[in-house]
Amino acid sequence: MAPRVERWLDIIGGIVLLIFAAGWSWSIANARTLGARGEFVTQATATIASALTHSDAPSTAYLSDAMLTAYTNRLLASQRGVSGKLRATITPSTQPLTRDTLPSGAVVEYERGGEVQTAPKSPGIWSVVVAIGTAIRPITDFNVITMLPFTAKRAGHVGLYYVGTWPSEKGNVGPKKAPPGAYANPAGFIEVTPQNKDTPVSQHFKLGQFVTHDQPNVWPKYLVLQTRLLDKLELVLADLEAHGVDVSGVTVMSGFRTPQYNYTGGNTGGRANLSRHMYGDAADIYIDSNHDGQMDDLNHDGKISIDDSRVILAAVERVEAAHPELVGGAGVYTAAAGHGPFIHIDTRGFRARWSGTSGG
Repeated sequence: MAPRVERWLDIIGGIVLLIFAAGWSWSIANARTLGARGEFVTQATATIASALTHSDAPSTAYLSDAMLTAYTNRLLASQRGVSGKLRATITPSTQPLTRDTLPSGAVVEYERGGEVQTAPKSPGIWSVVVAIGTAIRPITDFNVITMLPFTAKRAGHVGLYYVGTWPSEKGNVGPKKAPPGAYANPAGFIEVTPQNKDTPVSQHFKLGQFVTHDQPNVWPKYLVLQTRLLDKLELVLADLEAHGVDVSGVTVMSGFRTPQYNYTGGNTGGRANLSRHMYGDAADIYIDSNHDGQMDDLNHDGKISIDDSRVILAAVERVEAAHPELVGGAGVYTAAAGHGPFIHIDTRGFRARWSGTSGG
């Protein structure tokens, strides 16, 4: 089902629930009025009215829970992205989610490690809870991630983790065709620990999949990640699924790369000095749903080659045509020492296409 259709169904469902709630409220009030006047009220009506107005009654909790479901969906509608599959919002501030769509009396709270606040009070990963009266709905598939500010970086380090220096710190503002600010310093860093690295950030991806492949014994690590990349990746996977590709084994070969790793770590061949990996909106991926450690035979020609990467590229082209706000780079790569074919996908703000044998 398309995200737009889902949002409309959520809205219609909320309206229907409100109509039911209004009807129940009128029925209860009418039953009480008739009872007070000594007029005839059936036993069934009296029982229902009593149950619905009792604070501990299961039916009251059920009605509130149904309303919570509708309002929770409305609260998160704008947070799920155009793909409808985001599982986190990433923000440099500690502002709460907007509550304009919630009814009077509804409360949104944020919890982390037993600490409950009306807004995220410090950098970290916060779970979300919505409550109406005594009915409480923890949002189990969505988190608010607040970042450590970029100013926390000192002498190339964030804490003990070495990240290096961004191009803009050296005066490089990026290509002229790039949107304003596309190559500015990142807004901040997500702290990643062994405990939170498996936090879902979208339907198919977890936080730890985007961590730089270096400094294995240094924790916490720090990560730059933009939700528009996740949105684009999910749209690409949805397109591939619609074309009969099993995407359950999508693998992130390289996500965020710190500047120091981009320049010096691993196989640096083909890496750009202004690589979008340093800005958290690029990922090198391949589909490995048969779990043999390399790209699947996506075009069914009986071999694994760069042509399988081009199957994903075709999905990228279709997604960018439908969502020009997510336009960016896409590079297809053939197999080389240490890896099979893969594709680089980013959201740099202008179209770029290339092919190669390494880098990404």
